[in-house]
Amino acid sequence: MEDTSTISESFQDFYNSFIDQLPGIGLGVLIIILGTLIGAWVGNFARQRISQRTQDPLMSRFLGKAIRITFFIIAVMLALRAAGLGAIATGILTAAGASAVVLGFAFKDIGENFIAGIILAFNRPFDVNDTVQIGDNFGKVKALEFRYTKLKTFDGKDVYIPNSDVLTTPVTNYTEDGFFRWNFTIGIAYEDNIDGAKKVVMEALRAEPNVIEDEEHENFVIEDELATSTVNLKVYFWVDTKDFRRMALITKGSVVRMVKEALEDHGFYMPADIQEIKLYGAAKDSPIRFEQTAQSPTQNSETK
Repeated sequence: MEDTSTISESFQDFYNSFIDQLPGIGLGVLIIILGTLIGAWVGNFARQRISQRTQDPLMSRFLGKAIRITFFIIAVMLALRAAGLGAIATGILTAAGASAVVLGFAFKDIGENFIAGIILAFNRPFDVNDTVQIGDNFGKVKALEFRYTKLKTFDGKDVYIPNSDVLTTPVTNYTEDGFFRWNFTIGIAYEDNIDGAKKVVMEALRAEPNVIEDEEHENFVIEDELATSTVNLKVYFWVDTKDFRRMALITKGSVVRMVKEALEDHGFYMPADIQEIKLYGAAKDSPIRFEQTAQSPTQNSETK
């Protein structure tokens, strides 16, 4: 009976304590809800204002999310204190401080990527929808998160690159200023006039509306190589890369076709590569045989 009485008293004490703390728990839940709502509102407001001032969606999204998470953490700590669980909040902070070194080693990569993400939010070599190459990864930038940068490759793959790698790896941006220079090689016959061919090629480049030429971006043709059967000319021309890579590739294909047709229309010959085979030694050592078959007497009589 004593055990039953003790259990009943313990349950009654817990119930009474819970009823006493219920207003505080309700207040704590209310604080968390309000903190989450206020954090979401402040985060969205900051994101919109930053986006309007900087025209930088990556930074605005990153900072907006950071503000929401900060408000949520503060609301949780305040809610624990309001619910009479201040000791738990203090314990969480104490444990976090005491285990900071251990967690620092255990989650070193996460910490590095988070700090790198903050740095990239304010100072980075690309913007959203820029075409970049980071290491071996080539595609359009789609998002900057706390731990990674998201690329969309041109064959449809989603690549998530740790921010620490983005910060320490050379980044090639193909669309920062909107210009990219293509080149290709075309061969003409040795007997053709080189200056005349170069003039025809330049006229073909100017006839393509998507080829860019101004004082800063100059298109030109140079003699590149004396090949086996051709004089190779190298053609350099600028294109707009805001729609890289589809439009840039289409423009290059159009230029190659127009240059080839223009050279043909002006009488320039573009011979295939000719391979010269030299045979040394006696004829019996040659893998090629030329045989003349003698006509039979019957065939001779028929031809007479």
